[in-house]
Amino acid sequence: MVAVDKLELARGLLRQMEERSDGVRAVELTDGDTRVLPVAAPLARLLPAGGLRRGSTVALPDPGRATGATSLLLALVAEASGQGAWVGVVGRPELGLVAAAEAGVALERLALVPHPGDDLMAVTVALLDGMDLVAVAGAARAGVRAADRQRLAARARQRGAVLLSLGPWPGADIELSCTSARWEGLGAGHGRLCARRVRVELRGRGLGPGRGGQLLLPARGGAVGGGTRVADVPVAVAG
Repeated sequence: MVAVDKLELARGLLRQMEERSDGVRAVELTDGDTRVLPVAAPLARLLPAGGLRRGSTVALPDPGRATGATSLLLALVAEASGQGAWVGVVGRPELGLVAAAEAGVALERLALVPHPGDDLMAVTVALLDGMDLVAVAGAARAGVRAADRQRLAARARQRGAVLLSLGPWPGADIELSCTSARWEGLGAGHGRLCARRVRVELRGRGLGPGRGGQLLLPARGGAVGGGTRVADVPVAVAG
């Protein structure tokens, strides 16, 4: 697919979203601060604003290098999408729709551009113009320069969107990491994997050292949990 076709695909997705929503972008998602997109309660307790602040850039772990990275992405966008926000994911062909649905993501408000190729910048800009959250993978491989990163971050601020980087993003407002991942549910030669306990740590502007906590990514059923042990119930593995 040539670059112009990929860009047209992104614009076509935006047109479809506008038609489904009668051209009105979802902005008032909660009864609280509409500048903050909601997240599940276990994540809200960790994030400084209690959710994802519009106009911010958030760096997540690279799914190819960190266990739990995809589950963390889905957990971050699920609550907002369920309350009317539109989500775009660029450059992540491995993203499983079954795992996304089990995590609580509203698939009818999820736009995927799995193979942006060399047109990653233009596709991401197009999605930031119409989506509430846009996740981008492969920025380093696509040769996105520092000036391009600043341009995308500025676009997110202007549009009131949240830019999620799947991988390092110098200058991000918040950086999340996943460590100490451990599956639960298996006993001595019996049982089934049912949940994965992960420590999520945060770094960023105005955040003190050591901010973080243990979450279940995923918990039983595929959603995010607050770190308590769960019964032996199998879940879909999102990565």
